[in-house]
Amino acid sequence: MKTIAMIPARYAASRFPAKLMQNLAGKTVILRTYESTIATKLFSEVYVVTDSDIIYDEIISHGGKAIMSKKEHKSGSDRIAEAVANVDCDIVVNVQGDEPFTERESLEKVLEVFKGDADKNIDLASLMVEIKDWEEINNPNTVKVIVDQNDFALYFSRSPIPFPRDKSVDSKYFKHKGIYAFRKQALLDFTVLPMQFLEATEKIECIRYLEYGKRIKMVETNVQGIEIDTPEDLERAKRLWK
Repeated sequence: MKTIAMIPARYAASRFPAKLMQNLAGKTVILRTYESTIATKLFSEVYVVTDSDIIYDEIISHGGKAIMSKKEHKSGSDRIAEAVANVDCDIVVNVQGDEPFTERESLEKVLEVFKGDADKNIDLASLMVEIKDWEEINNPNTVKVIVDQNDFALYFSRSPIPFPRDKSVDSKYFKHKGIYAFRKQALLDFTVLPMQFLEATEKIECIRYLEYGKRIKMVETNVQGIEIDTPEDLERAKRLWK
């Protein structure tokens, strides 16, 4: 089973423009993410896929591998689907460019899902981590996920799910971490499936897979890490890196 990693990397970002080129302990965020992914030693190849000459040059100048997108894309899945269309591989792992704390343990858990799925019933696998802080649970920048009894995703939302109407119920809340592992065909299917209203409303691309009946296996991890969405996140990342 040949596994590769793709890191979609846009230069523009609505909440934090040029965030991937910000300095994190002497290196850019995108370079830190690329090097962390390489360091897991789980992949045959690791590529950064970008629409930006600046990001492309950053990776290439440090001896890395990068692919220029041929066109603008609405999502990271669309961007890496273009890049892998002619690449020989079975599993594609999408590592978000703003995840410099990417580490081996969590990625291994995601990849293990496919080793036990001989009938290929699982289209995607992804990570979730339990959160208990109510500020984070209510933060729309934190995507939450609910799962069934077998840990298949039922829904993703920026709202708190489940809604705690009955405070006596011991509800758990899980944050969706932006790392996906796809069967290559599921990723290619995504690009030809039109966006529906749930995805358009929430602005969460993995909802599209659920709307079209794809099965997403969620794997729990204890590794929080930091996704760099805001300048405040970057400052937290700098402190944690030290």
